[in-house]
Parts: sequence; C-alpha cells; structure tokens
Amino acid sequence: MPVTPENVDKNDFSFSFLSDITTTVVQLLHTPEADAVFTRFHKFLGACGVPPPYAGPEELLLTVMTCVGTLFLYWLLLGRRHRRSRQDLQGDLQAAKRLVEELEQQHAEAAERERAETHNAKPVRIWMDGAFDMMHYGHMNAFRQGKNLGTYLIVGINSDKSIRKCKGSSPVMTDQERCTMVEGCKFVDQVVPECPYVMDREYLETVVFGKYNVDYVVHGDDPCLDVDGNDVYDSAKRMGKYRSIARTEGVSTTDIVGRMLLLTKSHHRNYTGETPERVSKASQASWGTLMNRKSQFLTTNRMLRLFSAGYKEASPGAKIIYVDGAFDMFHAGHVKFLAQCKQMGDYLIVGVHNDQIVNKTRGSNMPILNLHERVLSVLGCKHVDDVLIDCPWVINEQMLKSLNIHLVVAGSHSDNVEDAETDAHYQVPKQLGKFKCVQSPSTLDVTTIARRIKKQEAEYEKKIAKKKKAEAEYYQERFNLGQASTEERPSLTAADLASLDATPEPKKMR
Repeated sequence: MPVTPENVDKNDFSFSFLSDITTTVVQLLHTPEADAVFTRFHKFLGACGVPPPYAGPEELLLTVMTCVGTLFLYWLLLGRRHRRSRQDLQGDLQAAKRLVEELEQQHAEAAERERAETHNAKPVRIWMDGAFDMMHYGHMNAFRQGKNLGTYLIVGINSDKSIRKCKGSSPVMTDQERCTMVEGCKFVDQVVPECPYVMDREYLETVVFGKYNVDYVVHGDDPCLDVDGNDVYDSAKRMGKYRSIARTEGVSTTDIVGRMLLLTKSHHRNYTGETPERVSKASQASWGTLMNRKSQFLTTNRMLRLFSAGYKEASPGAKIIYVDGAFDMFHAGHVKFLAQCKQMGDYLIVGVHNDQIVNKTRGSNMPILNLHERVLSVLGCKHVDDVLIDCPWVINEQMLKSLNIHLVVAGSHSDNVEDAETDAHYQVPKQLGKFKCVQSPSTLDVTTIARRIKKQEAEYEKKIAKKKKAEAEYYQERFNLGQASTEERPSLTAADLASLDATPEPKKMR
C-alpha cells in the first residue's frame, strides 16, 4: 500500500490508541489493590514451596495474553476442522449401528430359513415348563431363547392342582387359558398340559426324555428348588441335558399385578405425536422413535427386531385383514380373536393404540402394559403377520389404501366404553363396506382379570412386597447398587439389556 497522509494519520491514531490502552493497564496493575493481590499471590507460591523470584504484574499479564491468544489461534485454525471430524465420526457410528441392526435382522431370517430347510431332518427337541400365569412378553422372550437352542420347542404347563399344592394358591388364569396363551406364541411348537409343578427324576426320564424324546431341558438362570430345597433339574444336569437362559430384566408377573393393585401410571409411555410405524422388514420402519418410554423394562431395537423376525410382506393379491385395539394384558381372549380374524383372510395386520388413547377410552390406570410392552406381546403371537405401532384412532380412506386393507374387523366384546357397532372411529370402513363386527370367541378381558386378582389382593400384596425386596437384593448384587431400591435404581442402557437379555445368541445344538 502506498504511503499517503491519510494512512499516516490512521497509523498514528492506532499506535496512540494502543499506547493509551497499555498505559492504562500498567497503571491498573500497580494500584495498591493490585499490589496487595500480587503480594498475597507471592506468599501463596512461597507457602507451596515455589522458590523466588516471582513474576511481576507485567509478566503475568503477558503470560495470560499469550495463553488466550494461543487458544484463539488453535480454535481459528484447527477447531472447526476437529468439529467437522467429530461430526464425520458420529455419522460413521450411526451408519455402523444401522449395519449391525441389518445384520442381526439377516441373522434372524437366516435362522428361520435354516429351520425350514432342516424341517425333515431330526429336530433338536427343547423342553421348557412353568405356570406361565398371566403370560407376558418376558415369557415369550424366554421361549424365543429356548427355541434358539434347538429346532423344536415343547412347553409343559403346570396344572392348577400342582400349583395350588406347591404354592398354596391358584393361578389367576385357568389351565385352558394358560394353554391357549402358550399355544398362541410363535416360538412354541408343542404344548404339554397338566405338567407337574415339581418334576421328579422319574417324570423327567419317563415323560420328558422318554415319551417326548427331548434332547435338552431349558430353564432360566435363577435357581429352581422343590419344597425340600433340592434342585428340580439335578438329574437333567447330571445327564448333561440341561441348558440355562438369561432372565428378561425388568418384567415379571408380580410387577404387572402390582400395577393393577397400586393403580400406577408410571409405566405409560409419553406420546410424542409421531407418525405410526409398522414393525417388519417389509415396512422399513424407523426404530429410533420407539426408545422414549418410562418402564423398568427397556424396549431396544434389538428386542423388537428379534420378535419381528420372520415377518414378510403380503403376497400380491392377498386378502389383508386389519384389527386394532389396546391388546392390554395380552390374554387368551386376544389370541382366540386374532386366530378367528386370521381365518378371514390371508394376511393379518394388528394396530396397537398408544397409551394416551387407551387411557382416554378406558380411564383409571389403563393400560396396565405400556405401548411397547403391548407391541412385543402382539409380535409374539403366531396368528399376526404385521403390527402397526401407535395406530391412528380414526381409520381413514388413505390408511386403507396405503396398507391395501380389504376388511377391518372388530370383536363384539371389548374393554372400551363404546360398542364396536356404534364406534365412530370405524365410520369410514363402514361407509366403504369394509367393516365387519364378529362375535368375540371369548368374554375374557382386563376387567375380569382385575376382579380375579382383587379377590386375592391381600395375598398378592404380600407377594409384591416380598418380590420387591428380592428384586432390590438381586439388582444390588448384579449391578453393585448399594442399598438403592428397585424404584431408585438407575435405568439400564440398551447395551446393558443386550448383555443381560440373552447374552450372545447361543448356537443351535446338533
């Protein structure tokens, strides 16, 4: 730049301004107050063992300015680049997570194909048994894990009589209702009713390993003792025919009964108004929106994908049936109704309403199970081909066309206040001639179950208190949580659940 009078004036002004600032700062550094501060600072350094000489005010100011200037230059030259690198790494991490989910889905589908291909080969027969009272998705997950240990799952169901003899009280659900529930689970191949609550060695060797030709007996990793304190599966273990699976954390029949008795709503999921999603490979739904909920049980991408493994798109020309509802406390009445609906077409889609809709139509603390818990229960039913999560209350024409629905079906019996024939949310399919109300095959509902539990309320309250104490001790031992109660314990992460839920999926035994 050529030197001009204007430039000289500007330079003189800049130098004068900087000189004035420097003079002012130096004067401030040598005020009595500043001298007192530096004196105390030097005494502090001496007390800490720092030998003199100590830096004066000008040196300290220069050091601070140098540090600030260095940090500013670092941010200016490298900070933005590092921020972009972190963003790129975050994107790579998300892509890797999506790839892992796709691979897990492919693995589950490959397992289904392998079972189909080896159908004529000698199956590896697995035995599981229990009461399965008020059967829930935790039981279904146990069946899933047991089925993955072989190719054919046989489930023995304890009789009412043997349960009363060993536990002193009858189960909430009858023998037939419990059998219907287990038979309706897509992971179960065969059901054996009237199984004793405590299987002795003779029963194992004669019935389980003899009559049903079982290869392995499977049970949870918690101890199972008879009234004398002996291991029920001791003979199976000594024969080398026993395998254990991990328990499903955060869910139990006692916990569900507690929700009914205590009238709590803490398990409800906060609805965020997101678009409803279908659960299957065919729908290519985004699973990320399913992670916000309040419950001790955490519904992960992995769990939903494992439960929806094997679902396929409807074939061209298939007659698609749609039913919707709360499907709370998924019970034998639901299973029978879904089986009836499936017989009316080729492909059954089940819509599950969110917690706010169910609570609005039923009141009190309904639903007992939150949206994701109810979705897992429906996914585990063998009559269901696909699930619409958080389905809309009003069924419109766009939805019917989008899902290619031929017929909307409703049952005559429901926990809802309105009758299916007069319910406004079926108005569009009625007008289009695509609605049918069928006679419900069962009158079992949540209200009936609640009445049964209410009759034994005092007994269940004792069981709940005992269960909570046992759970507190369990989590204290497993997670080293000190004296924290189950309500106060920190939430488990998705990674925690993945490691606890099933451990790495066990290989099939041949």
